[in-house]
Amino acid sequence: MTDPNKVTNTGEVDAEDIRRRVRELVAAHDPTTMQSIEFLGHRFDAGLAWVHFPAGCGGLGASRALQQLVESELVAAGAKAASGYRNPIGLGMGAPTIAAHGSADLKARLLRPLWTGEEIWCQLFSEPGAGSDLAGLATRAVRDGDGDWIVTGQKVWTSLAHKSRWAMLLTRTDPDLPKHQGLTYFFLDMTSPGVEVRPLRQATGQAEFNEVFLTDVRIPDANRAGDVGQGWAVSNTTLMNERVAIGGAASAREADAIGAVARVWRDRPELRTPGLHDRLLRAWVECEVARLGNERIRQQLAAGAPGPEGSAAKIAYARLNQDVTRLWLELTGEDGLGYDDWTMRRSELGQAALGARAAGYYYLRAKGNSIEGGTSEVLRNVIADRVLDLPREPRTDTKVPWKEMPR
Repeated sequence: MTDPNKVTNTGEVDAEDIRRRVRELVAAHDPTTMQSIEFLGHRFDAGLAWVHFPAGCGGLGASRALQQLVESELVAAGAKAASGYRNPIGLGMGAPTIAAHGSADLKARLLRPLWTGEEIWCQLFSEPGAGSDLAGLATRAVRDGDGDWIVTGQKVWTSLAHKSRWAMLLTRTDPDLPKHQGLTYFFLDMTSPGVEVRPLRQATGQAEFNEVFLTDVRIPDANRAGDVGQGWAVSNTTLMNERVAIGGAASAREADAIGAVARVWRDRPELRTPGLHDRLLRAWVECEVARLGNERIRQQLAAGAPGPEGSAAKIAYARLNQDVTRLWLELTGEDGLGYDDWTMRRSELGQAALGARAAGYYYLRAKGNSIEGGTSEVLRNVIADRVLDLPREPRTDTKVPWKEMPR
């Protein structure tokens, strides 16, 4: 793992400078007495939100590896550990996309309330006819003269749309071009007229994601990310960060599902069998391998933007979480089947408290891991193409105008 004490960069920010900035921040704004949102705002202004982001955007233009030092120094000073729970899509996918492709005005307007959690974000990509084949999407954006864009279409499986103020929206702006070339990316204000959100009920009983209908929604051109027709390139920034964010959840420590299983094993000796013991040990080892793999990915992130290796982490997490939650359910038996508390408790760190619901909930929720953020089948193709450099499957749809494709 990269040692933050030895990290230097081409700018002027080093480890000692980070420590000084943290000391100044907590001296002026006591994190133990201040409301979390207020302290996070001061942290953003000090450039300690994402140190690798540009100055003025919550960062210092420093090495990404110094972020680890920021977090540890702030926790030592009494601040709560950083948690993506309050705005997972905004922090994991929205912020990197805004930083990479947003205008200066968009960065100034959107990044600070995203970081503090005052404005929640969602992702309007998938459609009823364009899930795994995202580039085949049909939501249309038409320019109204030289000004705004008028958007009409339907999106689906949109997590947190019912709570979101902003959305990352991928649209089709030129149906005469092949499907990957006629796309344009926008940041949509979800309070705009014509936006309708309808919940979708899951197997768990929750409705954490939705379908979203867009009817003549007006979006200013100033809310466009990247150039017209370059939406596919912009969306790949979002997708690569999404897969790293999901895959990075794998851990062999007590904060994850494997830790919950281990606690049940220790606390309920009457549930133990030799077969379950063997499965627990195998699962623990596999989770530890995944954790170490994620540490390696984080080291690569310190040197640049995420690449296709995040797809491997995401696949590994999906399979492991399903296996571990299945083991958890089998270990707890009938005690793990019933649950009715949909308000999950939080730990002091602001993270989801595993065990607040029965194992049956997590077992059912884990089924979505192999679908969300790109299906495991599609991600295996990404790994084959971009990591292993295997021959690509023959395709006939990449040079045909989108409007001529069968649907």
